[in-house]
Amino acid sequence: MRLQLSPELEAFREEMRTFFTTQVPQEIRDTVAARRHLGKDDYVRAQRALNAAGLAVPHWPVEWGGKDWTPLQRHIWREEMQLACVPEPLAFNTSMIGPVLAQFGNQEQKERYLAKTANLDIWWCQGFSEPDAGSDLASLRTTAVRDGDDWIVNGQKTWTTLGQYADWIFCLCRTDPTAEKKQRGISLLLFPMDTPGVTLRPIELLDGGFEVNEVFFEDVRVPAENLVGEENQGWTIAKFLLGNERVGIARVGTTKYYLSLAKDLARQTTAGGRPLLDDPRMAGRIAEIENELLALELTALRVVANSADGRPHPASSVLKLRGSELQQAATELLVDIAGPLSLASFADGGSEVPDWARVATPEYLNYRKVSIYGGSNEVQRTIIAGTILGL
Repeated sequence: MRLQLSPELEAFREEMRTFFTTQVPQEIRDTVAARRHLGKDDYVRAQRALNAAGLAVPHWPVEWGGKDWTPLQRHIWREEMQLACVPEPLAFNTSMIGPVLAQFGNQEQKERYLAKTANLDIWWCQGFSEPDAGSDLASLRTTAVRDGDDWIVNGQKTWTTLGQYADWIFCLCRTDPTAEKKQRGISLLLFPMDTPGVTLRPIELLDGGFEVNEVFFEDVRVPAENLVGEENQGWTIAKFLLGNERVGIARVGTTKYYLSLAKDLARQTTAGGRPLLDDPRMAGRIAEIENELLALELTALRVVANSADGRPHPASSVLKLRGSELQQAATELLVDIAGPLSLASFADGGSEVPDWARVATPEYLNYRKVSIYGGSNEVQRTIIAGTILGL
């Protein structure tokens, strides 16, 4: 089965493909293709190249840099970017706080932040999860108490991805501890990461990287004007933000790339004197993932086509759930193709083990996170049961 595009959309796909493969620095794309970690400068250079061409935030309102594209055009844009191994625009900026400010921010906040957010002049990080409030986000304990023209923030956030690079944080805080329902006493505040009282501590992950952090707040003063939306309405904003995040987590193009890579490597890798791809079990496994990926892509198209007024479709939880499972299946496949070579995870540059095999296990381990962030898959099943199945 093949998705048939109109001639106009085929031309649009070719336009996106040409741009991504010629206008984004090759060394950055090579790093992504090799499944190596990017540095801050790499992310900034890539996003600014996209933004200069008007391709960083096509889903935003046109007045703030967006494109009047159809949902299908946005899907093609994202897929071709992933297939070309171009770093996607920083999600914290473009899929999280940017749409939130466009939807809930006042005019002054939009003018102050949105252009810089699109160009990555401000690097944002997310202050949502806490040690005792991950999937049950509404149980968060970080407090913000009004003191004249300021809020005083105290508490802790954890799993703050790439917080070591961030200039600002968008932070959920409890502003009414007496609210009858815990969801009703939460607000969203913005403040710089170098504000006195903010301390960041890196967390080493299983793959040896330092992608996430703990962030501590001790009497952090935040100007009252940095409240987004209305006081105690942060839960509504958080649900909007997480819905946008889940749509991007499907990453159909990335999984397509991994499967293409897996097939090439399975052709080159032999076992018992024949290519792994000739093994019926390996071929069947690849075909199964490809079929599941096609089903996911069809679901993604249905979701984007039914997302109105910038509000995510309830089925975004389906995309998050199945998309994360298929990403994990693809990274596990690469480990199995590498076989015993995948044990050389941290070999240095002098190793005879090919680079793709050395990164297979660290990447597999790192991808355990995708079924947790953005709302764990267990939580997504509960959302699907309630909002889609009516259970």
